[in-house]
Amino acid sequence: MSQTILHGYWRSSAAYRVRIALNVKGIAYEQVAHDLRAGEQRDPAYLAIAPHGLVPALEHDGAVLIESPAILEWIEAKWPEPPLLPASPADAATVRAIAALVGCDIHPLNNLRVLTRLRSQFDADNAQVKAWIAHWIGEGFGALEQLIARTGGRYAFGDTPTFADCYLVPQVYNAERYNVDLAAFPRTLAAAEAARALPAFAAAHPDLQPDFQ
Repeated sequence: MSQTILHGYWRSSAAYRVRIALNVKGIAYEQVAHDLRAGEQRDPAYLAIAPHGLVPALEHDGAVLIESPAILEWIEAKWPEPPLLPASPADAATVRAIAALVGCDIHPLNNLRVLTRLRSQFDADNAQVKAWIAHWIGEGFGALEQLIARTGGRYAFGDTPTFADCYLVPQVYNAERYNVDLAAFPRTLAAAEAARALPAFAAAHPDLQPDFQ
């Protein structure tokens, strides 16, 4: 029997994306936790799986996959139903662009290792770190708001969940966690609210994971 193992951390946005996608597809998986705050992602045993020392990583039938964009694309190819990408190439490119806006332009600037570096190398205090986080979320959400106004429906793109929602929901979670004011982004918030009300998204919430602390 096939076994799917997701290496992650309950509060990792990238792992959260993958949990959502697996849940949408109805794929059972085992979770292996690596506490990022304790540096467990740099343990030699995990580096043998994921040399970059980041989560998530996904193991399935001998295949080892890293980086959430690649993992989501693999999930979509492996289990195409229900689809998380539109059939139209142009629409699929738009969904990927929304996902990339979150995954490339917002999240990397606010992940744990960047925030740790701000504190350790540049002596940033908590107020400065929060201002940094809010700035980059605001920049990205400003663009998201326009994209969702252009192509969104009930969700971030159209009226069925897509990769765009897999990325958006964890990013909204992070924004709320840091008390970022999102009042200027009503369409973005409405799309996220609609998506995270779905059972597959709700079950992926960080607070419901086995390693939640």
